[in-house]
Amino acid sequence: MSDDNAPIMARTKAGEISLDQMAEMLPGMARLMVEVSERWWILYYAAKGGNWILARHEFGELRKTMQMAGVIRPKYAEPLAGFIAEKLKPVEDAIRKNDLSALERAYREATDAANEMHGELGYSYIEWRLPETPPQHLRLTE
Repeated sequence: MSDDNAPIMARTKAGEISLDQMAEMLPGMARLMVEVSERWWILYYAAKGGNWILARHEFGELRKTMQMAGVIRPKYAEPLAGFIAEKLKPVEDAIRKNDLSALERAYREATDAANEMHGELGYSYIEWRLPETPPQHLRLTE
């Protein structure tokens, strides 16, 4: 006889883990936004260095992370979807065209909008700023 209240279990190489345990391990917005921040920083300096392939890669990964954040944290799904559609689209378009001046404009607008959204969501103490120096751990030039 099965117990309808028994937790759903998944098998791993290390043993079994419940679906509830897996859900508790999902990253919160703070962890996901660290990744978004890193990719946003890399994207800018890659484009500035002419490494548009890396800029495109970072943009795609950033967008996927933001989409995932909307699934993992449903209360942010609507604002994130709107931000992606309205503020990231011009960034994507500039990257596709390898247009640095358009990217710089769209990047500033998206950054300002992200900081505004932080305030609207109750996190006004979080203000993202582009570091003055490029990341040193990647080749940013083409």
